[in-house]
Amino acid sequence: MKYIDEFRDGALAKTIAAKILQETNPRRHYHLMEFCGGHTHAISRFGIVDLLPSNIHMIHGPGCPVCVLPAGRIENAIQLAQIPGLILCTYGDMLRVPTPNGASLLKAKAQGADIRMIYSVADAITIAQDNPQHQVVFLAIGFETTTPPTAIAIKQADALGLKNFSVFCNHVLTPSAISHILQSPEVRELGAVSLDGFIGPAHVSVVIGSQPYHYFAEEFQKPVVIAGFEPLDVMQAILMLIRQVNTGRAEVENEFTRAVSPAGNIKAQVLVSEVFELRRTFEWRGLGLVPYSALKIKSRYAGFDAEQRFPIPALSIPDNKACECGAILRGVKHPRDCKIFGTVCTPDNPVGSCMVSSEGACAAHYSYGRFREKDCGVSQEKNHVQPQ
Repeated sequence: MKYIDEFRDGALAKTIAAKILQETNPRRHYHLMEFCGGHTHAISRFGIVDLLPSNIHMIHGPGCPVCVLPAGRIENAIQLAQIPGLILCTYGDMLRVPTPNGASLLKAKAQGADIRMIYSVADAITIAQDNPQHQVVFLAIGFETTTPPTAIAIKQADALGLKNFSVFCNHVLTPSAISHILQSPEVRELGAVSLDGFIGPAHVSVVIGSQPYHYFAEEFQKPVVIAGFEPLDVMQAILMLIRQVNTGRAEVENEFTRAVSPAGNIKAQVLVSEVFELRRTFEWRGLGLVPYSALKIKSRYAGFDAEQRFPIPALSIPDNKACECGAILRGVKHPRDCKIFGTVCTPDNPVGSCMVSSEGACAAHYSYGRFREKDCGVSQEKNHVQPQ
């Protein structure tokens, strides 16, 4: 398939791997964070770590939207679903995210709540039209990639005069989270990693462009290379980061030129700005409260804001003490460092959110990495990072 097969060419992968080995300085270590969950999945699925020298450490970042939503917001969604006559619509992965007490939307559905899995926010609009006697709430999550469709749905509901449709908004922003990882004293107290560069997200960058990353590349002197999701995309991005680190550069480079432009999708950005505005602060799992890192619905569309329509208390619920999801999202720990990984916590019985979505670091490692490590004798110290 065009744009797929040529980016999975084994011979080219070996060529890039040889260049990475040739240009890597054996006297230093490289700590590179892939922010996007899609990259985490690709790195695990295609065994990219096995092609890298042992002094290149790939650090998983908080780029899985299902993973970063804190337990308090999950509990809010469960409370909403339990309101008589209310229909809660959400994407499939959200159904299985557990709270520390073991509750989930899937269990609430089994207990009688009307919770419906949808593939698109447009489905929620249709459900609202078909059920005028019921309140329909869409549980909106995700980064800049999924925000424009939510904005379209709100404007469509406004145009249709749908009085029974609202959105529980949990959309978050990528650049704010990256800056927070690099500069926040709170994150450093929780444990942070020393990073040499970032693999910038793919789909997010299609929407926002490459320009927003220039701030922290310049401010924190950390190089960023935006990459696609195919294995050769990721490997080429790693090579580009190695070259920047070796020459002391901290620039924003775009490997994913077939989809990402400097300005991004202007039409989508305008649409989002018409419907949403910045929250002063928002809680992320693993990062705590991050200033100006999330969106809320503007007062112009307050009638479609579930937080205005229903009593939704602000809840801050600590994660399960046995779960290392927060530390994994900060890049401090690897899934294998969690004592319950693969035993108590599995994709069939997730204890933490990182085991739910295929983009979660734990789910990716469970699917592709755990047997490889046993069979190949991969050192437990291979990608271990000490807090700075």
